[in-house]
Amino acid sequence: MSTTADDVSHAPAASTSPGIRVTGLHRSFGAVRALDGVDLTARAGAVTALVGPNGSGKTALLLVLAGLLVPDEGEVRVAGHDPVTDGPAARARTGWMPDAFGTWDSLTAREVLLTFAAAYRLPRATAVERAAELLETVHLTEYADRPASVLSRGQKQRLGLARALVHDPDVLLLDEPASGLDPRSRVDLRVLLRDLASRGTTVLVSSHVLAELDEMADDAVFLSRGRTVVPERSAATGDGTREWRLRALSLETLTTWLTSVGARWRPDDLTAGDGPPGSGGVLLPVVGEEGAARLLADAVAAGVPMTGLAPAAGALERAYLTLEEERR
Repeated sequence: MSTTADDVSHAPAASTSPGIRVTGLHRSFGAVRALDGVDLTARAGAVTALVGPNGSGKTALLLVLAGLLVPDEGEVRVAGHDPVTDGPAARARTGWMPDAFGTWDSLTAREVLLTFAAAYRLPRATAVERAAELLETVHLTEYADRPASVLSRGQKQRLGLARALVHDPDVLLLDEPASGLDPRSRVDLRVLLRDLASRGTTVLVSSHVLAELDEMADDAVFLSRGRTVVPERSAATGDGTREWRLRALSLETLTTWLTSVGARWRPDDLTAGDGPPGSGGVLLPVVGEEGAARLLADAVAAGVPMTGLAPAAGALERAYLTLEEERR
């Protein structure tokens, strides 16, 4: 199969499902404007990163979306419903995981999930099955019948995620979900969120660990001083495309071939002068891992002496650092 410009830059159409839509959102606490004009769209079937420094309004925004904070002004739709005027319908479709998991320490992990399942009016048999399934998903089966008080912080975080998923929500809101998780659990979280998105769930996740967001997010929304801002370069295009780094023993052969197939490449400053004379690398947008696999196969078939192909790490961090708002 030959590589064309479509292979590296074309992407599937965006979902038309409701997801999350926010327009002109404002919320003040006295003289403090926590949200001062937020516009946001989070697509169904995608993971959207919510990025910003402390005090930028991320948690306030998530509280509004969860129906726990009433906005002063603006329009909010979660799974097609207004959390203020149609709160029960919005909450029935929303899973909310705050940054700190609060629970009844006297209840077991299983009882916590069954209690919330009852609050969402799941039939008892369904609730029992769902609780067992989620405890296995978050690797807490062996702690299912132990009091929540014996769980570590990371285990409580995992239980909090299971609690947010107990009613199989259409929209999942996560505020620092990886806090307290060990490396294995962080990987499991990324896999789970990608799986949920692939099944059509709208996932909006706030985190300060930008490297991890970079690996799981399809889209990114940046907040600064309560406002939505656009960085110089977005971390994700919203269509599954992200930058990959290509290296070859002959940079000239690589760039000549990429130009001949219509690929939109640019020089990679990090590889300049690194390696044997004449070698080097470029950066270019690629649609998903399948697109990367096709790209590598086609490059080798074309005689390009490839030495490396990997996602360009740190895209979210680079975008974050370009926020001029934070430099004023």
